Amino acid sequence: MTDIDLLKKLLTIGREAAAAGAAVLAERDTVAPAGQPLDHRRHGITTKSSESDFVTDFDKRAEEQVRAVISTHRPHDVISGEEHGTSSVASPTGYRWSIDPLDGTTNFVRGIVYYGTSVGLQAPDGQWIVGVVVAPALRKEWWAARGLGAFTARNGSAPVPLEGPRGDISSGLLATGFGYDPQRKAQQAQSVAAMNDHFGNIRRLGAAALDICMVAEGAQDAYAEYGIQEHDWAGAAVIADEVGVPVRRPASVNGSEAPDWCIVGRIGIGEEDLQPAPSRV
Repeated sequence: MTDIDLLKKLLTIGREAAAAGAAVLAERDTVAPAGQPLDHRRHGITTKSSESDFVTDFDKRAEEQVRAVISTHRPHDVISGEEHGTSSVASPTGYRWSIDPLDGTTNFVRGIVYYGTSVGLQAPDGQWIVGVVVAPALRKEWWAARGLGAFTARNGSAPVPLEGPRGDISSGLLATGFGYDPQRKAQQAQSVAAMNDHFGNIRRLGAAALDICMVAEGAQDAYAEYGIQEHDWAGAAVIADEVGVPVRRPASVNGSEAPDWCIVGRIGIGEEDLQPAPSRV
């Protein structure tokens, strides 16, 4: 396990890196106000797995900034990112950063303010020990390090400790998301319907990292989604862990080749009732 002084330094680096990525995303306001979509021609908007799975020049530039901060402080740590893959470093330390420069790209492109930059850190023993998520349009940050608590702040205000959901899920909110493949989406919808029977209502907001942070602060009561990537959950799951919310990480880091369920909080049904069936973690 990482010692406390080093852990604090790593958290500071994670916060600096996430802020650097979020600063790139904040440039969006200079080219298109919230509520207005981006011009596909001006901002390098292309698609990945489907016609509605976007990537922009903001994604790429934000990831470059996140990587630059981490590499400056920790040149021998491995970095895995959504846009530029996994780095190869000399004399690796065993620490690995997992970053999503722009979680919620579709929201970002369409002018919906629910998006952010996510940074997570895995220790040599495999434990996830640092998590930071910054949502620039919401002017909000969430962060945690294993054993040091989890916090949030808005507009640079004093940190507020997170406490997780409180109360009965029967009056609570379930957060979820859906994949782009129609068959997978139909299977997910069946499971979400079964979960939703146990909740007051359901939300599909379009950014997994922010959804998990909202569970950690109690604004939502649980989150469940099938087939997301490691960089979607890596940072936020540490934050949920640190407030004592049950977290089920997918068995594989690759949600495309080996899709699995990511579950944060109590979902009202057993894993055996989920479709598609979850993998063993």
